[in-house]
Amino acid sequence: MTIETVVFDFGQVLVGWDPRRVWADSLTPEQAEALLEEVDFAVVNRQLDAGARWADLRPEVERKLGERVAHLDTYLRDYHRSLTGPIPGMSELVEDVRRAGLRTVGLTNWSAETFHHAPAAAPVIGTITEVLVSGREGVAKPDPAIFALTETRFELDPARTAFLDDSAANVRAAQEAGWQAHLFTDSAGARSWLTALGIPLPPV
Repeated sequence: MTIETVVFDFGQVLVGWDPRRVWADSLTPEQAEALLEEVDFAVVNRQLDAGARWADLRPEVERKLGERVAHLDTYLRDYHRSLTGPIPGMSELVEDVRRAGLRTVGLTNWSAETFHHAPAAAPVIGTITEVLVSGREGVAKPDPAIFALTETRFELDPARTAFLDDSAANVRAAQEAGWQAHLFTDSAGARSWLTALGIPLPPV
């Protein structure tokens, strides 16, 4: 079946992200890693991605960290420092997908409070006009509801939709929703996979 739409995850697919960079001037790499573990940052980050506000999460984090909660305040304030720039080759791939006549859509797990930093760090994000941001919707991948919401909002035919994401859980959820989905590792692999689906992309 012919693919009509390519849906792109953003973090670690179109733009790099490393939260430790925010504390480069205040913590050693070892201290930053210990902080992430102590606060269970993956859980906090997922809550933010799923629609929670930092102001609501902060009291619980402060109970864990005490005055060191200020480091998390810094993370939200200086979030732009966590973004490492465009993922090599992906801006070109997005443009080549469009030149092939397909729609491009964004589906990203991202806090509503920090998403505005994304286009400055990877300008190609700003060129994708149909975007669903998990933090704005209150639901995050791999919840099946976010795939159903994306289909409804952008009138996608699952069988004609290709999806690129760096999370195996998100890829599985998309496949269970009937999408064609690929675990992203680099632009060359993504280009090869899309080409194999019949999308006429130029080699690089």
